[in-house]
Amino acid sequence: MAITSSKDTAISFSFLSPFLLFFGVFLIFPIFYSFYLSFFGSPTDYSLANLDFVGLANYFRIAGDMQFWWSLGVTALYGMISIPLGISAALALALLLDNKLFGKSFFRSAFFLPNVLDMLVVGVIWTLIYAPKFGALAQITTWLFSEDNFFNTTGLLGSPMTALLAVVIAMVLKGAGFGMVLFLAALQNIPEAVYEAADIDGATEWQKFKHITVPLLRPIITFMVITGVIGALNAFTEIYAMTSGGPQVVIGGETVGSTSVAGYYLFKQFDAGNYGYAAAISYMLLIITLGITWLQQRFMNRGNVQEVKK
Repeated sequence: MAITSSKDTAISFSFLSPFLLFFGVFLIFPIFYSFYLSFFGSPTDYSLANLDFVGLANYFRIAGDMQFWWSLGVTALYGMISIPLGISAALALALLLDNKLFGKSFFRSAFFLPNVLDMLVVGVIWTLIYAPKFGALAQITTWLFSEDNFFNTTGLLGSPMTALLAVVIAMVLKGAGFGMVLFLAALQNIPEAVYEAADIDGATEWQKFKHITVPLLRPIITFMVITGVIGALNAFTEIYAMTSGGPQVVIGGETVGSTSVAGYYLFKQFDAGNYGYAAAISYMLLIITLGITWLQQRFMNRGNVQEVKK
């Protein structure tokens, strides 16, 4: 019996070995190597063979890097706008499609479809939509008003005041379908008897939504907040495709990108050959992500305990 069990285990590992090999080479090794790399300075010839050990210098450098803290602030703003908008849009779609709406199966698929598209493709499409003069938005506003309008002359991506919001809108519309599916599944699991009891007590639609629907959707909301924070801290592709970190602005004598999020700043450091410093930034972002996620879990768990006590 033991021999058969060992044989089955060996066969199982033989089937898993190709995946484990790729997993180790392309995920585990880069994690440890990047941590090792964070203790070395930047080479002058873009080569990983000529690195000087600098200890914790890269981590101390982060503390005084205004560009990094600016990018972290832009990332925080990106998250503070995109997360509430994304959850609200997904919940609104779910509530709409949870009713007896004609063709709701079609709309459910249509709203979810953008979520399966590649982020780079979506970014390029929205860049074309936002483009001044030749973009769809510019053409529509020119037809409605005149050629001398903001969307036709500058465009949403051309102004530091609107570029980040334009990216957020594009990403919210792309990802709303995923949240919609989660909310729909949760809404359909809420017993109808709960709402019927509320109707008997004379509750309004808003009261039912506030005191029944939202509390029962709390696990989905928590999940979407946590994944939204992680997504904001990892944001890169949409910025790379749509704005390349621009438009540029001058803050405190430093030229910074109005949409340069932390992920894009990290990419720029790697692109410039600052491998050690970029690796240190990546671990700093990892620590921030873990810290925020832990605080969110603590806050949400405390809220759940208080709800139970009530």
